[in-house]
Parts: sequence; C-alpha cells; structure tokens
Amino acid sequence: MTAQRGQSILAQLSRRGFVDAARAGALLEWVPLSKPLDDVVLDALGATADPDLALQGLVRVLEACDEREQLAAHLISDAELRLRLTAVLGVSSGLGDHLVRHPTDYRILASDGSAPTRPTAAALRASMLVAVGADPAADMPVAASQDALVALRVDYRRHLLHLAARDLTEGAAVDDVAAELADLAAAALDAGLAIARAELSHEAEPVRLAIVGLGKCGGRELNYVSDVDVVYVAEPLEGGDEEAAINTANRLAAGVARACTAMTPEGYLWEVDAGLRPEGAAGPLVRTLGSHVAYYKRWAKSWEFQALLKARPVAGDVHLGEAYVDALGPMVWEAAAREGFVQEVQAMRRRVEQQIPAADAGRQLKLGPGGLRDVEFAVQLLQLVHGRSDPTLRSGNTLRALDALAVGGYVGRDDAAQLDDAYRFMRTLEHRIQLFRLRRTHLLPEEPEVLRRLGRSVGFRKDPVAELEEEWRRQVREVRRLHEKLFYRPLLNAVARLEPGEVRLTPDAARARMEALGYRDPAGALRHIEALTSGVSRRAAIQRTLLPVMLGWFADAADPDAGLFGFRRVSEALGGTHWYLALLRDAGATAERLARVLASSRYATDLLLRAPEAVAMLSDDAELQPRSRAELTAEMLSTGKRSVAPDAAIAAIRGVRRRELFRLSAAMTLDQIRTEELGAALSDVAASVVVAALEVANRSVNASTDVLPTRFAVIAMGRFGGRELGLGSDLDVMFVHQPVDGADEQAATTSALAIANELTRLLAIPAPDPAVMLDSDLRPEGRSGPLVRTLASYAAYYERWSLVWESQALIRAELVAGDATLGAEFLSLVDQYRWPEAGLSEDDIREIRRVKARVESE
Repeated sequence: MTAQRGQSILAQLSRRGFVDAARAGALLEWVPLSKPLDDVVLDALGATADPDLALQGLVRVLEACDEREQLAAHLISDAELRLRLTAVLGVSSGLGDHLVRHPTDYRILASDGSAPTRPTAAALRASMLVAVGADPAADMPVAASQDALVALRVDYRRHLLHLAARDLTEGAAVDDVAAELADLAAAALDAGLAIARAELSHEAEPVRLAIVGLGKCGGRELNYVSDVDVVYVAEPLEGGDEEAAINTANRLAAGVARACTAMTPEGYLWEVDAGLRPEGAAGPLVRTLGSHVAYYKRWAKSWEFQALLKARPVAGDVHLGEAYVDALGPMVWEAAAREGFVQEVQAMRRRVEQQIPAADAGRQLKLGPGGLRDVEFAVQLLQLVHGRSDPTLRSGNTLRALDALAVGGYVGRDDAAQLDDAYRFMRTLEHRIQLFRLRRTHLLPEEPEVLRRLGRSVGFRKDPVAELEEEWRRQVREVRRLHEKLFYRPLLNAVARLEPGEVRLTPDAARARMEALGYRDPAGALRHIEALTSGVSRRAAIQRTLLPVMLGWFADAADPDAGLFGFRRVSEALGGTHWYLALLRDAGATAERLARVLASSRYATDLLLRAPEAVAMLSDDAELQPRSRAELTAEMLSTGKRSVAPDAAIAAIRGVRRRELFRLSAAMTLDQIRTEELGAALSDVAASVVVAALEVANRSVNASTDVLPTRFAVIAMGRFGGRELGLGSDLDVMFVHQPVDGADEQAATTSALAIANELTRLLAIPAPDPAVMLDSDLRPEGRSGPLVRTLASYAAYYERWSLVWESQALIRAELVAGDATLGAEFLSLVDQYRWPEAGLSEDDIREIRRVKARVESE
C-alpha cells in the first residue's frame, strides 16, 4: 500500500467513526473483499455503535468461516445481512464469539427468505426440544447429556443472535424484546427438563412437575443475561406414592438447574434461582400444591406475596402451574390488608438501597435511587393496594401494569408517561450493556470508550458520552421524584387498611359503613357518592379511589354529612380541571386535610366554594402560614389598580382577602397556627384590605383631581387595633383628617367625609365573601358625633368631654391606612389620654368596673 493511499484510507476510516484508524486499516488489508474494502461495507461498519469492535468481529468471523468468500460476497450484495451482522458485531463481542464458533449462523440474518421475524413461544420451545433431541412430534430420544447441553446452548444463542439483530436494526420495543427473552428462557427450561428426565432411571416414580416463573421471567420482561427466578410445584400421578414422586421431582428440578448452569465448551446459559420459594434456601426445593398453599396461608411474609405478583407457568406441566397460580393468586390481592403491609414494602425498598456499595450507587441501573427498582416497586405497591378492588391492575408486567394504573386514574397520565419513558430507556441501556460480553451486569460503565459505544447504540451520535450521561441523570432525577411521590403516597396506607367491601363502595356496603361511621343521612350521602363516582370517566375512576378513604376522614371530624356534601360541591366546581383530583390523589396529605376542613368548618367550606382553586394550599404546610402585611398590601394594591371601576377594583381586592381568609381558617382547623397568631394574621389581612380599599375610594371621590384638599388616615380600634381579630369580627375604626395648607376647611371636611363613606360602602358591597363591616361607633360622641374629625376637633373633645372608657378604648388605637404623618400625630395626641401620667383616679376605676359589669349583664 502506498503512503498516499494509506493516508487516504485512514482519513476515510476516521470520518466513518473508527477510533483506531491505523489498526482498522491494518485489519482491512486482510479482509478477503475488494481492496480497498467496498464502501458499502465500510459505511455499514461506520454506522455501528463501535466500528472498531464491529470490524474486529467481522475479521474474526471471516477468518473462522469455511465459506468466507461466499460470506464476503453476501456482505456486498445483501444490504439486510450487512446491516444486521455489522450492527450485532458493533455491540456484542459475546455474540461475535458465538459466530466465530459457528460462523454459518450468519445465514439466519440474510434476506433470502430466512430474514429475522419474531418467533412464537411455541416455535422457540419446539426448536429447543429438537436441538436436545426431544422433538415430541418425532418421538426422538434425548441426546447424550453433554451433547444435549452443548446443543441447547448453541440453539439458545442462535435465537439470541436472531433477536439481537432485530433489536438493533429494527427498533424493536424494549418490552417486546424482554417478552421474547422470557419466552426463550421458558423454552430452555423445557429443554432442560427434557434432558433431566432422560437422565432419570426407569425406576423413578412418575411425577407431574411444573416450573413457575417469578420475577422478570414471570413478568415476561427478562434481560439478555439474567438469573431466572423459578419455583417448583409437583404432584404424584393418580394413585402414585407422594414421597417417591417428590423425590423424583427434586431430582428433575436439580437436573433442570444443571442443564442451564453447567459449564460446557459453549459456556452456560444463566443461573436458575429458586431462592424465592417458601423458606428460601432453607426450604424444600419442590413442594406439592397443597404444601405451597399451606405455607402462604400461615407463614408467608409480605414480600413473598409481592414476589408472587409475577408468578406465571413457564415450563413443565402447564395445567399444574396454572392451578398453582389460581390457588395463590387471591392471596396476593388480599396481602395489602395485612397489618403494616405498605410500611413493610417501603422499608424493603430502603433496605435494598442501603445494601448497594457506595462506589456503585451512582451507576446502578437496577437497584440505585432513581433506577429500575424505583419504578417497579412503585408500580407493584400501587397494584397490590388498589388491585384488591380493580382486576384490571393484576398484571405481572411492569409496563402493562403502569398503563393500567394510568387508565384507571391511579397514576397521572403525565407521570405514567414519564415513568414509561424512563423505564424503557434504562432497560435499553441494561440490554446494551449486557449484550457486550453476554454477562449479567446492571452498572453503567465509567470508561469513556465503553460509554461511547453505549451512547451510540441508543442513538446519541453528536457527543455520545456527554449526551448519554446527561440523559441518564435526567431520567434518574425524574424517576426518583415520581417514586417518592407515588411510593410514599399517604393514600396508600389508608386504602390498604380498608376492608374489601369498603374499597368497592357497593351501595349496600357503603350504606352500612356510613351508618357505622356516624353519618346522619346515609341515603343522602349515597346520592353524593353516586354523583361523584358514576360513569366510566377518568374523573369518576379517581373518585372511586379517593372516596372510600375520605368517608372515614369525614367521619373523624365534627360533621361527616357536611364534609361529604362540601366535597361534592368542590369536586363539581373543579372536577373539570386537570390538577384537582390529581392533587388529592398524589400530593401528600391534601385529601385528608380537605376532608377535615370540609367536615369541621362551615366558614372555611363556604370560602372554598367561592374560590375552590384555593384547595391547592392544602398540599403544603408553607402555604398555610400567614403572609406578611407588606406582601398582602402590595398584592391588594396591585390587584385594585387593574380595574378602573371602583366596584370592580374592590371586588378583586376582596377576592384576595377571601383567599387569605380560607388560608387562615384552614390553618386553624388543621392546627397549623396558634390562636394568637391567627388574630394577628387576620388583622394584617384586614389592614391590607383597608389600605387598598382606601386607595380605590380616593380615586373614586377625587377622580377629577390629583390633589386632595386634606390629609386622611384610618385608625384601627378595638380588637382590630390590638391585632386580635376573629374570623367574624367587624373592624372598629376612627377617621381623622387635616386640611392641607391653604385649603378651604369646609371643602376638606366634605372631601374627607366622602372618602370615609365611600370606603365604608365599597367594603360592605354584597359579594361572594364575608362583608368587611367598618364600625366607627368608638369615635367621639359615638353615632351622634361626626364621622370624620380633624386633629384639633379630636384634641378639643378628649380634653373636655371624653370619659374614662374612651381613654381605655384608645389603648388599642393603631394607624392602619392613609397619611402616615397624620396618623403619627393622632397617636401622639391621644398618648396623654391613654397613658395618663397621674394614673387612674378612684372614680375612674369604679367607672371601668361599672362598664365591665354592664357589658357582662348585657
């Protein structure tokens, strides 16, 4: 090769994605194709996940193949073979090793009529049985043990090659790949059972043996390389000896495990793991159906029922396997009612995380936080809790169960879609990692060259390593967020504690339960339930999940009937929104809090019905804390300025007040605020309303001028001034004004009186919230006196006419709105009357006592 030509080839290889172009160029010198290698083959190699690995594998296969010239010609002429073969070799050195040992297996990837199509489970089983010489159709004898084991492995990997080619080139869905892998494992188990039977002596007692798949095999979601979890169940033939039959079954089960795990020149398949059987490794390998049932009825722990969720007959006596599933299935869907079931499942997930080596935690696809187990545990817990009353959830397959949970309204559509996407992404990564050397691993690699191959294999081509790492981190964060949202959902504990009849909410069961819970009008309550849950809508489905639990929460509060009726009204107002029912289902203790508020406080319920969107506050403790006066005032002033018309502006301001009153009344009902804090917070809300309303009143009265003839201030009195308001309190106030320099005093008084009247009118306008009633009866001379006075008028009155109770009332005087300087001058003026230097006289003390006694008698 000339230097110039060599440089040209190296440049071509680099452009096509080869990392070690020099080594690739050297390999190409050997390849028995046209020289330089035909562009179409180079293009195919360059399109693979790892062009260097693909070329190395291709050279090895060509070197091992006796018909290498024919294979070389096929690579040029057969585009489908070229695509499939190079794709496999660019991902899997393990399948490359298989092709080196059996190079003619490349033919199954060709397009000459044997192009890859998905085989059925029955076809896989038949192929495996034929491979080991146990073709039931031909009554073939099983081959000698070692030959049969080798044949089993060769046929298994031939099918694996067939599947991997379709997976890598045709965009096969990861759940379809996993299902075919489970079918392939089931076929291998049946072939292994045939080998084990052939090894038995003729004197062995006949026995029926079923192999039931658990875990990913049972759920038809197996990995390329995975332990296969199984449990064995056996029965003697009619009239047979049970002890002898079980002995035979034990030998068969051990033979199946050897058939799959024994090392041969073709390696082994995978471990057959029977560790999930009753009593684990300490228990019998094989039990009768009756023994299994007895164990699960008496001794099984919660996690064992969770494991049974995926139980499926996969090999051996299928009818016996189905009998096993039928007998134990009902127990699975009753397990959630066990004491502490939800907490046990949650604790088990935490234990799994704690056992992960610290060095691996951030790279664990399967067990780590945000990994596959987070999805699986969340889905399984939701299935086990809600599947008691909803048979549509009873699937052993994670993605199918997730879809059913979304359809049934138990998981939000967006949440389900995000989990589905993340699960498919992580399972695809897991498959690609395992395909490389056909080894069982769940760790995301750290080596850049391996990450590059992995990233390219899942479609990242611009910067495969960075893109893969970024997407992995994003998916992990999203899965962890959703796992914690779903897996620790408070509603799960409450639903799990219900009896089956209570979960289903049949009319008779619902009536009996409501009578027992103390509902005064069970018939009326049933009508509310029917209105909320009837139909096939998603909204009705979610209500059917919520209501059985909420009925109990309503009953824990003062008025269950009012609570249920209020819930119906709030649901009718908000049921069409996308967030309301999802919030109750997903967000912490929101549903329980809503039930408590609705059944405890008519005041809060009325406020909520006028602004039902405020229910969102119940999802967060922070949302139930009082807001500062400065925040409230700023919001109300801004809200009022958006409307020109005074009545519209005040309606908007009072709408903010209505929301804040619900916040505070709910906080009080839920014990999120102390009594003294409530009084202060209500006073801040009232003060902010008065400030914003005064701005509107000023605009309304003085619309034609920007210059007012007087300064105006509102002084809070009584419980308002003392920051001790209750939810139903009027606002005691006094109005003070002071004409500006040069202004006509009569005009100033007229303007101040108009402002005071307009302020009072605006706040008292009938509206869908409690009116704000300003009470100015504590002013000098009470209702007989002027509504508004100047500073001088107040000074003259207090100096000459005021009574001791009026001085007492001034103790709580506080500026709340208007001119700050004028307010300070007023408070300075009254200080001498509310804090007299000489103290109280005996007459003053007697008068205070007399007034108190009169108030008490009235």
